[in-house]
Parts: sequence; structure tokens; C-alpha cells
Amino acid sequence: MTSGRSFYITTPIYYPSDLPHIGHGYTTVAVDTLARWHRQSGDDTWMLTGTDEHGQKMLRAAAANGVTPQEWVDKLVTESWFPLLETLDVANDDFIRTTQPRHEERVQQFVQALLDRGYIYAGEYEALYCVGCEEFKPEAEIVDGTGPFEGLKVCAIHSKPLELLQEKNYFFKLSEFQDRLLELYKTEPDFVRPESARNEVVSFVRSGLKDLSISRSAFDWGITVPWDSSHVIYVWVDALLNYATAVGYGTDPEQFARRWPAFHVVGKDILRFHAVIWPAMLMAAGLDVPRGVFAHGWLLVGGEKMSKSKLTGIAPTEITDVFGSDAYRFYFLSAIAFGQDGSFSWEDLSARYQAELANGFGNLASRSVAMIAKYFEGVVPEPGAYTEGDLSIQRIVADAAANADAAVERFRIDEAIAAIWTIVDALNGYITENEPWALAKDEATRERLGTVLYTAAEGLRALAVLLSPVMPASTEKLWHALGAAESLGRLQDQPLREAGAWGVLRPGSTVQALSPLFPRVEQA
Repeated sequence: MTSGRSFYITTPIYYPSDLPHIGHGYTTVAVDTLARWHRQSGDDTWMLTGTDEHGQKMLRAAAANGVTPQEWVDKLVTESWFPLLETLDVANDDFIRTTQPRHEERVQQFVQALLDRGYIYAGEYEALYCVGCEEFKPEAEIVDGTGPFEGLKVCAIHSKPLELLQEKNYFFKLSEFQDRLLELYKTEPDFVRPESARNEVVSFVRSGLKDLSISRSAFDWGITVPWDSSHVIYVWVDALLNYATAVGYGTDPEQFARRWPAFHVVGKDILRFHAVIWPAMLMAAGLDVPRGVFAHGWLLVGGEKMSKSKLTGIAPTEITDVFGSDAYRFYFLSAIAFGQDGSFSWEDLSARYQAELANGFGNLASRSVAMIAKYFEGVVPEPGAYTEGDLSIQRIVADAAANADAAVERFRIDEAIAAIWTIVDALNGYITENEPWALAKDEATRERLGTVLYTAAEGLRALAVLLSPVMPASTEKLWHALGAAESLGRLQDQPLREAGAWGVLRPGSTVQALSPLFPRVEQA
């Protein structure tokens, strides 16, 4: 079921020493939903996620825990990162770890290519370095320390003192790519989205680019520089390359040609790496730049950016254990404008779960299926002649499907869900207006009753298909309850871009009892 169009999308490559919090979960379910949508639309889809396991911070954490760096990262990935994907029902195609041989060998090949093409030179370096960011800090991100760090220069992001490093390093000629990058942003205005992120990147590059140190010699936990074993490759260069190494760069030209270039979804704090350094590295290697970089906002808790060190980090299981994975996915993807900062609160999650999921969608599904069971022995009725009110529902379904697909193309999952939700609201209003329970009392209105309940069931069929990338578990339950699996096949095989067509659910299908899709949650 694939069209010729490749859709390769990646999550950021996560740093496993931070235990996964709902911010990581937010990015991952957003990318998973986009991938599921394209996969179900027949696009040749590939979703990559993974972990970034080298660098000084990891080395220090392993030493503090009395284990080797490899043992340390293995433990983190198995105990925290793989379970996250399961908890949130993520259907990634690949998971890359930067300590895997397939990655390390290809990274060496890439930097060797940059050297051969004349974009790398040896030089001396002295600058302030933040171990937390694994980055030499630009002026703008260096501030004066306060309290115990008074008199020291600290990182604006971590508020921790910076280390003055003096090293002989290898440098990448990033400064040579200023004009080519500005040209890229101009000719492809959608290369960086949303617009606020694009403006930030353009002004950063306009202010001038310095060459980038791409190796470190002070420690050895990293990928060895192929022509100088006393150096390891700077962790960010190694990390960015995962997007290319995972799809066969250097060893599987056919796979690489099929998948590359990718769309990258990242948090705005790592935007510059992805929208400036990464495309410049690719240009230098003679490869295509990514198809686009989408920077989403931060999740704020009590007005602060999510972080383990500040104890605002909330583990995804704290939410899924109470509300389930579908509610988690729905809430974060619909409550926050994708691309902007959003605030998380238990009250808001709880209120939306109740109003939109339990009372809105869940109740619509339960009562429609129950009325077909009660009034038509559980068999989806034949519709009679359609009235203007029925036709209006059909138009709403067709428009919602088209608008949702267009929103997904813009990476605006929140707008896609809002478009789909017009069907939920319209059907709830339609049932209230047509009062099937009253129609059922009179044999003379039996045909009308059949039309009303077919309209509700067919509207739910469209909802199950359209919402399946967002809420795979509950839509699967609904699909079986409508008897659609028997007559139409698996839910994930339904062509998403045709979901708005009317009359797909076959009269004569047998409905099954449906337990509540979103059970009431007892608030402690």
C-alpha cells in the first residue's frame, strides 16, 4: 500500500541520562502520529528514534555509578527508553543507538569524506564549554553566576559554571556555508518551521558563523577520528549523523536513496544544530539537505521548562497509569498548538479527558452502537432517503477529512484533531436533534430511524479511521464494535486520504458490544 512518495521522519536523538519525561513523550507521540498518518495514506513511511550515547556527560555519569560507559548506557536504554515506546504505543520502524557499530563505522566514513573534500583542518581552541549541553557556548548563552557561583561564568540554560577548555582540535569550515544556508532558507521558506523558529535561525546565520570544533582529545568516550586516534568526534557531530547512518548512508546506497532526505522534529533548544550545522555538514559532503526541520515548543509545568534537575519532570507512566496511552496522546497533541510552548496541568488533562473523550467521543460511540443493538438486533441498518440534515453530516465528514490531511501536511497535528472533532460535535448534535429513541416508538418512522443510525455508524467509521494515528487503541476497539473489521479488513489498512468518502460501512455488518472507550477516572 505504498505510493512512490517517501516520508522519512525522525524524533530528536535522545540523551538517555535524562530519564524520559512527558516532554520526550510529547515529541515521540507527535512524530509517531505523523508517521502513522502518512503510512496509512500509502506513503513510503519510515520513523526513526534513538539514543545519543557518547560524550563527557555520559562518561562522568558512568564513573559516578561505578560502571563502564557502555554498561551505563545499556542499562538506561533497556530500563527507561524502550519501555517509553511501549507505554505510549509508538510504532517506530527503527531505533538507533550511537554506540552501535553500524553507526560508528558510517560516522567515520562521513568525517573522512569531509576531510577529503577539504572542509576539515587542525587548529587550537580555547573556549567556555558546558558539559550539560555538550557545547562550546556562544556569547549570548554565557551569563554571570549568582549565589554559590558568583564571579563565575555560567551556562544560561543549565545555570552551572562553564569550563575553560584549551585543546588542539579538528575544525569544520562552517563559516564557508553562511551564504548557501541563507539561500536555502530563502528558496525553501518551509525548511525551518514554524515561522518564529525560521526567523531565529536566519538572524543567527546572518550574524556570522564561526568554524566548528568537531573533535575532542580530553577524553575517549566517543567515536575515534579515523585519521587521528588521539581524538574522538564531537558528540553533536556524531549525534546528528544518526539520521543518515540509520538509513544506510555509506553501506546501503539503495536504502539511502529510497529514504533520504528526512523531516526532523526537534525541541526548539536544539534547533540550531539541526537547521544550521546539520545542513552545512550535508552540503559539505555533497548530500541532500533534510526536507525540513520542525521545532516544537517546550512543555511547561508551573511556568517552568520540564527538567529532571528542577523536579518538574513528570514520567509518562504517571499519566498513562491513570488515563491510558490514547488519552495521553490525544491530550498533548490537541491541547498544545504544535510549534508553540504549552503548559501542562493535571486539571486541564482531567477536564479534557472528561469533556472531549469520555462525554464527547466515547459516549457518542457507546450510545450509537447500543441503539443499533437495541433497535436493529445489532445489524447496521440500510439508510433510506437522505434529508438535508443527513447530507450536512456527510459534508462535515468530507471537509473534516480533507482539512485534517492538509493540517498534517503543515505538521499541525493540533489543527488536524480540531478538524476531525467537528465530526464528533456534529454527530452528537445530530443524534440529539433526530431523537432516534422517539423514532423507534413508531413503525411508520422505522426507515427514518435506519437512516439516522446508519449516519451515526458511518460517521463513527470515518472517525475511527481519521483518529487511528492519534489514538490507535480506542479506535481499534471501536472498529471491531462497528463490525467493520469483518467487512472492511484491518483498521490500519484503511486508506486515510479516502476516509471522508460516504457509504463505506456496509449495511448488514454486525455490531459488537462496546465497553466504554474512556472509562470515568476516579480522582484521588
